[in-house]
Amino acid sequence: MRNGISYTVSASDRQRLQAIVAAPGSPQKHVWRARIVLLSGDGLGTSAIMAETDKSKTCVWRWQERFMHEGVDGLLRDRSRPPGKAPVPPKHVAEIVRLTQAPPPHEATHWTLRAMAKVAGIAASTVQGIWKAHGLSPHRWRHFKLSNDPAFAEKLTTIVGLYVDPPAHAVVLSVDEKSQIQALDRTQPGLPMKKGRAGTMTHDYKRHGTTTLFAALNVLDGTVIAQNMQRHRHQEFIRFLNRIEREVPADKAIHVILDNYAAHKKDKVRAWLDRHPRWTFHFTPTSCSWLNAVEGFFAKLTRRRLKHGVFHSVVDLQAAINRFIREYNAENPQPFIWKANPDDIIAARNRGFQTLESIH
Repeated sequence: MRNGISYTVSASDRQRLQAIVAAPGSPQKHVWRARIVLLSGDGLGTSAIMAETDKSKTCVWRWQERFMHEGVDGLLRDRSRPPGKAPVPPKHVAEIVRLTQAPPPHEATHWTLRAMAKVAGIAASTVQGIWKAHGLSPHRWRHFKLSNDPAFAEKLTTIVGLYVDPPAHAVVLSVDEKSQIQALDRTQPGLPMKKGRAGTMTHDYKRHGTTTLFAALNVLDGTVIAQNMQRHRHQEFIRFLNRIEREVPADKAIHVILDNYAAHKKDKVRAWLDRHPRWTFHFTPTSCSWLNAVEGFFAKLTRRRLKHGVFHSVVDLQAAINRFIREYNAENPQPFIWKANPDDIIAARNRGFQTLESIH
């Protein structure tokens, strides 16, 4: 022991200390403190106690001295520490919240932690705590677009009705195009993933051209009819409609959900519809492409096959897309299920317009 520290562990103290060490519910800090005293009572030196408990020399000495002055009870409590910094006054917190919700006076679009800390005269960590407590994240932005379509409610209700209760003896198809898909080839081969390291890919690329994917999602069974084309015009759209016409049984009516792209409303497209009376187009409201179910398929295609793909030519890209679609259709496709209440969507849109009018 250190000079000035001397004690004897009595039988009753040893019994209490051994009980603390053996009890499953004892806090670990109490366990190693009791072990320090027990090992000291067994005659072990400081170095041996350090090796047994994995504690520093000063730590061993501190708890030996505590036991000498206060006994076993001294090992079971922590001394009070001096108070930390005083909390930020409520008025100061309210001012930080007000400033955060307003544009910063300097040339920036939003506040940063350090900028607010400098203005408020407090630590950046304190600002971070205030923002977290009040649910403020100035660096995050959510995108939105409210539809100005005067027939928004009518179109929304019609399309949701097709999803929820499709007509009998009919096929409901969600149709759209994913244009300008780039055939990107990396300038250097990447390294494969291994334990402790993610796969790698060069940030720069070679662009070998683009393709446009026309796709129709059957909301009843989840299968996809798709075709790659070089351009994105009404001529290609009519070619795709002809393909769907060939693949859908002749005794089925066809209801198509699609957006307001100009190629979908071309005079020649309308003439084609007149020649095919079993077809009915249902246009989504303006700025409501999220209502088109095929967008979910395009998102899966992008995430799983295109985003990290390496393609040496447009033909290579198109072949990869076609393989993905065949695999998608073969591996138990799922019917599209709509869950949102259209009345809730209409109410949310109305609230959005009311908020915009009140602000502006």
